[in-house]
Amino acid sequence: MKIIDQTSQQDAKGNISIVARIRGTLKYGLSWYPDLEAQKLVIAQLERLLERGFVLIRNFNLPGSEIVIPLILLGAGGVWVIYVTSAKGNFEARGDQWNTVNNDGKAMPASINYITRVAQLGTVFQKFLKIQKVDMPCPVEAVLIAADPGAQIESNRPMVRVVRSDALKQFAGTLLQARPVWRTDFIHDLADRILEAIPPQELKPLTPGVVAGQAAPRAEQGFNPNDLGFAFDESQEQPVEENAPSATPLPPAPARQLPAKKKKRLFGLSDTQIIILAGLGIAWLCVLFGLVIILSVSL
Repeated sequence: MKIIDQTSQQDAKGNISIVARIRGTLKYGLSWYPDLEAQKLVIAQLERLLERGFVLIRNFNLPGSEIVIPLILLGAGGVWVIYVTSAKGNFEARGDQWNTVNNDGKAMPASINYITRVAQLGTVFQKFLKIQKVDMPCPVEAVLIAADPGAQIESNRPMVRVVRSDALKQFAGTLLQARPVWRTDFIHDLADRILEAIPPQELKPLTPGVVAGQAAPRAEQGFNPNDLGFAFDESQEQPVEENAPSATPLPPAPARQLPAKKKKRLFGLSDTQIIILAGLGIAWLCVLFGLVIILSVSL
């Protein structure tokens, strides 16, 4: 499996310094670094399980936007958008809901709905491929992987595929057995098309050949990230569009219009980022105060 790593904040060796870790956390949220470490575990297992012919693009930033697709897996059987979470505990995946389950067995909505998040990522990436004039014989499939063995998940017809850490081998087996929709050499052409920063109006349609019952792709007028209709941060999850591709026939939740204007933020920071900065400031003051006390006693 060929791996193309585009993770931000890391050096040439793939390491992330303390400063870069703080910078990435402020930009992407508290779960950013733990999820990166969880990605490494999943990628290492998939690399052992999948044969040559697969291409994995890690943390792809859609051009002209702040949208990052965690894992994009390209294979002869199609395209998979994968979100890896480091969360652990007891969870319930039901339809478009992602709930936490307490010791009494009561389910409550989790602070982050990973089901709708990964469904949104699959939808937005499929739109991106359409804008890039890629002829898709099958929809992009969204997959949520819980990398921590401590994540116990009860699945009840979730709208995306949910994979526990102990089911990665089985998941890889389904990818290997998937019915081919294009040749292996086309996968590398597709990866190049995704990574190329070329305006769509200058691109020719990329197609693996004539697919029975499928119309030719329409030409798009240009890439505009606003056309993707996608946005989220950790404090506010957005619902999936009505026409979002789904791994099951369950209908997604109704779409909700995004607000016309964004809420004003202090120095452009989100509430989560302000809280993190405040916490770091308090910790720094405590350290400084401790040093002053030590010096005073020693003198």
